[in-house]
Amino acid sequence: MSLVLENLGYVVDGETYLSDVNLKLEPGSFNVLLGRTLAGKTSLMRLMAGLDKPTSGSIYMDGQDVTNIAVQQRNISMVYQQFINYPNLTVRENIASPLRIAKTKESEITRRVNETAAILQIEPFLDRHPLELSGGQQQRCSMARALVKDAGIILFDEPLVNLDYKLREELRAELRDLFQERNAIAIYATTEPNEAMALGGVTTLLHEGQVIQTGPATQVYRNPVNADAAKLFSEPAINLIPGRLSNSEVTFDESVHFPLDHDLSKIKPGDYTFGVLPSHIGLVPNHDDDLELSMRMQLAEISGSETYMHVVNDHFDLIIQLSGVVSFHIGDPIKVYLPTHKLFVFDQAGNTIQTPSQRITR
Repeated sequence: MSLVLENLGYVVDGETYLSDVNLKLEPGSFNVLLGRTLAGKTSLMRLMAGLDKPTSGSIYMDGQDVTNIAVQQRNISMVYQQFINYPNLTVRENIASPLRIAKTKESEITRRVNETAAILQIEPFLDRHPLELSGGQQQRCSMARALVKDAGIILFDEPLVNLDYKLREELRAELRDLFQERNAIAIYATTEPNEAMALGGVTTLLHEGQVIQTGPATQVYRNPVNADAAKLFSEPAINLIPGRLSNSEVTFDESVHFPLDHDLSKIKPGDYTFGVLPSHIGLVPNHDDDLELSMRMQLAEISGSETYMHVVNDHFDLIIQLSGVVSFHIGDPIKVYLPTHKLFVFDQAGNTIQTPSQRITR
């Protein structure tokens, strides 16, 4: 089954949720919708499912216009953030419920329930009730109910957000492997860049109700079309520094100067915004072209095995992502090193002029 969205718009009480969305999703593809909260991900999924009707545009499944066709007539399943199971039914009956509604033969129900439960590793729990299960097992039950229908399109609306980190990693891997063996279209919504990268497949960036970029995950990450795309696909968000490029040097915010390299010299002189990923900045120099910056410690956050350092000077601030636990006092002076060969360059409208992957300087 193919899915095509043409010029899709969705407006409720004068508020625009989606605008001019165009997407073509191929059979057997795993697709990730990446966007911040309220970017329009859930709204878009509800339109795909037929739960809501678009204000404008059309939806095609296998070439058929289904824009006004009811949800019951669409070959779609959906998994939500919450563990939506029937508490009075066993796991077995929860999984079987959509097949019973479809009046599937009992022998076929038994086969498909057992097969799906085996794939999601919940066979031992088939005769238990959902509230007797852990959070991860409950979400597996929800996913099994969506998968057992063998729907042509399966929508996942941030299904792992309420689970702990290890469970999320485990289920992500299972989902990715599962859909390599199916010909269905999977669409997975998330707010987290790391999750989008881990899932791979085709990533669509949704920003303020509009699609700003679509492509293979690594391609979108390495070559964002604009600053908004770069911010969406980086966690912590890419550092953006206003600056100017002349015939001989780059200036950051009138305070920091460094000479042009071969690649930057190809860009027309003018005002630009320069971007650098937090993970690319270090506390020691690693390359000949590393730019030393004198900063002050503003805040340090420890998250798992990483430290996020917020540093400032009189002109701009930076976030640095470091492996391990790093300790500094607020207000401490600190030297940081920025690799100029890893700079992104954006014009004044935010469009990408150059990315590190497009450069030959190392």
